[in-house]
Amino acid sequence: MITITTRRATAVAVPLLAGLLLTGCADKTTAAPGDTTGPVAVNATDSECSLSRGEVKSGTNTFAVSNAGSKVTEFYVYADGDRVMGEVENIGPGLKRNLIVELPTGKYQAVCKPGMVGDGIRGELSVTGDAAAQVDEDTALKQATDSYQRYVNSQAIALEQKTTEFVTAVKAGDVAKAKELFPISRTYWERIEPVAESFGDLDPKIDARVNDVEPGTEWTGYHRIEQSLWEKNTTKGMEKYADQLLVDVKTVVAKAKVVKLNPLQMANGAKSLLDEVGHTALRGFCPPGGLADSTVSTSTR
Repeated sequence: MITITTRRATAVAVPLLAGLLLTGCADKTTAAPGDTTGPVAVNATDSECSLSRGEVKSGTNTFAVSNAGSKVTEFYVYADGDRVMGEVENIGPGLKRNLIVELPTGKYQAVCKPGMVGDGIRGELSVTGDAAAQVDEDTALKQATDSYQRYVNSQAIALEQKTTEFVTAVKAGDVAKAKELFPISRTYWERIEPVAESFGDLDPKIDARVNDVEPGTEWTGYHRIEQSLWEKNTTKGMEKYADQLLVDVKTVVAKAKVVKLNPLQMANGAKSLLDEVGHTALRGFCPPGGLADSTVSTSTR
């Protein structure tokens, strides 16, 4: 076992993946002690992030996360600094969630975030072997993935265009126009958000709400401007936030156009929305250990 102590929405309508998503309602995967091939057990507390092993084989891996702490936590696998390979959020005290992620050979970081803020408790994770990516093994999955990639590219172009118009209205002091364009530009953001979430801190910089901002961190993005538009009915003082929003959106768009997607990432986009609905309108739809307790996630390359 390794113990880490160092601190540091778009619905994807792909019928091909329906079976994968629905199996979440019956998934009760656990990690056996001493197992070197099955799921990696992750014990998350308010001060530790312990993994049953720090090396896994390339390909699809499952992390069985248990929250033994007193705070709601998250678990991430990062590559290249803060590029998100996979994540599972909103793990309440005493709950268990599974993260399924496809990882090519390389060095990664496994991260628990008690309280869902900050850099988290980080440790090294090694991936060895030369397993082929799932999308390369299945023609139908590859076709579905390529189709979604084209969709992301088209929505990313529209996102940049409409955000540019929104920013122009904000900087011109046109409150009415800015209010009109705000939901339009964010619609395109929501459509690529399952991909955009993979790019580290860009997602919170662009789309964080005030309650999501870590103490000492400046609040930026769409919702920072939204507050001024609707609560104060002004764009005064929002110019710098508008400029930064456009810079960040352009960065995400550039990354989204070249990122290589896989079926797990597509499934995670749909699964995240199902979880969100389940936590609001459909509580109790799945039994304990089912859909609400298991998350399929992704890798990007």
